Amino acid sequence: MSALILALAAGAVIGLALGALGGGGSVLAVPALIYLLGFTPIAATTAGLVIVAVTSATALPAHARDGHVRWRTGLLFAAAGIGPAVLGGALASRLSESALTCAFAAVAAVAAVRMLRPGRTPATGPVRPLRAAGAGAGLGAVTGVLGVGGGFLAVPALVGVLGLAMREAVGTSLLVISVNSTAALAMRAGTADGLDWAVIGPFAAAAVLGAWDGKRLAARVSGGALQRIFALVLLAVAAVMLIDVAV
Repeated sequence: MSALILALAAGAVIGLALGALGGGGSVLAVPALIYLLGFTPIAATTAGLVIVAVTSATALPAHARDGHVRWRTGLLFAAAGIGPAVLGGALASRLSESALTCAFAAVAAVAAVRMLRPGRTPATGPVRPLRAAGAGAGLGAVTGVLGVGGGFLAVPALVGVLGLAMREAVGTSLLVISVNSTAALAMRAGTADGLDWAVIGPFAAAAVLGAWDGKRLAARVSGGALQRIFALVLLAVAAVMLIDVAV
């Protein structure tokens, strides 16, 4: 199968995840770029950030129109992560490919387990600024190191730590992803020169289109079901990556 067809198919799936779940784009994009399209882990994490940044920014307005974006919380969350994301991006270049893959898989598994735990009552009042800033800083650091947009961690944090309802977490995470991805890319500019843009371009375009279908899917499926689907996908991806490192 040609690289173009694989890129279009994978992009559509990543877009569907971002549109429906508010995350999971880069945690799915990076393995797809490595195992389907032959990218190295470093190149895949940089390309994944580009794809997810573009897709999340285009998916955000539709969620905002439906009132599912907590702007103040999202901006505070994202702003707190900018500095750690930049520092994490600098650290990533010092890690080996196997260490980067293992760390990526471990974080995905932890996030999945957290999301499978019984949900807490959604917040009905203002989110505490210090709690939002602390969670955002931690997410930003992971985003910078692992080259992910952070949605697969932002959604669990917004639900489990800050108590947002699942649909609000989905919409707000897209705002966080857009900011964090851009900040992390600022420290990875030097790794973008050798990227295969003939693959990344169609991949990103398919992801943008897939995000619109994902948004419609989210309106038809309960928040709890979305959360369980998201968690199971993360566990599967983590298992595949750990097995690949071990063999």
